[in-house]
Amino acid sequence: MTQWPDAATALPDDGTEGVLVGRVWQPGTGPCVVAVRESGVHDVTGTFPTVRDLCETPDPAAQLRTADGECLAGLDELLANTPPGTRDPARPWLLAPVDLQAVKAAGVTFVVSMLERVIEERLRGEASGAAEVRERIRGLVGDDPASLRPGSAEAGALKELLVARGMWSQYLEVGIGPDAEIFTKAPVLAAVGTATDAGVLRTSRWNNPEPEMVMVVSSAGKVVGATLGNDINLRDVEGRSALLLSKAKDNNASAVLGPFVRLFDETFGMDDVRNAAVTLTVEGEEGYRLDAVSSMSAISRDPLDLVGQLIGPHHQYPDGAVLYLGTMFAPVEDRDTPGQGFTHHDGDLVTIATPRLGSLVSRIRPSDACEPWNFGISDLMRSLAARGAL
Repeated sequence: MTQWPDAATALPDDGTEGVLVGRVWQPGTGPCVVAVRESGVHDVTGTFPTVRDLCETPDPAAQLRTADGECLAGLDELLANTPPGTRDPARPWLLAPVDLQAVKAAGVTFVVSMLERVIEERLRGEASGAAEVRERIRGLVGDDPASLRPGSAEAGALKELLVARGMWSQYLEVGIGPDAEIFTKAPVLAAVGTATDAGVLRTSRWNNPEPEMVMVVSSAGKVVGATLGNDINLRDVEGRSALLLSKAKDNNASAVLGPFVRLFDETFGMDDVRNAAVTLTVEGEEGYRLDAVSSMSAISRDPLDLVGQLIGPHHQYPDGAVLYLGTMFAPVEDRDTPGQGFTHHDGDLVTIATPRLGSLVSRIRPSDACEPWNFGISDLMRSLAARGAL
């Protein structure tokens, strides 16, 4: 049976000591910006109509601490009413904790995942034969590829060696070259939050979760907080062609964020992001279990470097952005057939967690079986206008 999160598992290890912002659907009203406090979940939309507006203030954490608002419910009550299928539509439930921000992602930022992308490309999306190709590539790249700094002279020398041996790849280019891969993960307002279904294309036969830290960035390029994310990936689709990246990454309910954004303050900052260990647990309905850890200390590009490649004089985001930082999770262990590696089953429960941000939980379903995305930017504007929040 699916075990959805409660407040004790959803919250960070220090509870509500940090500054947590989220979003809640209030029936009859629409999306509300909320502050998650010991006393409950408080609607602060009257002060901050959107999470974007909060993130644009000079000190979002300080602003949210002092914002007044009605207590909508306790966190346990909201979490219990969020899962689809059992939800009471007359009571409030949780949403993804961002709204007008562009949803972006950085790819191939860990060497382990870089090698897996090369394997997908070499095999044209077929899972069989991955182990053999993995060993060949590791033999060329060396025993400690994580020591390579992207754009360095050493990385350039490795590139020349691989080109000479016919093993160069577009994934190695963004993994160890000077330019990071930054792509659009989902449209604005399309992300889903915790305690709900996450989508995988029904036609995919080789896919996996990607547990990641996610930066929340203002329009000025300042990182104001962080959350957790699942950058669900269809390995067979992207492996057929990198030009199918949008089909592999951007599907209904395939961008998962939450449970809340923890704003930077004296209790939580960039060094907490750099030092985080992000755990992944996959529990299948047939009794299968997978446990893995993605250590941010192994990332090949600093988070601020990735943010700098996302936003700046070369590219502006007037409503800010959220940026998935990538993962080192390499799903190489067989789940079903030997040599086929890991792939999701319908009903898998995926938990992504780190002590300073809590846990993000979702159930894997076919994208067309997840709740359809039918609330866009125009709907949000009309909702806020109707309640006098604009």
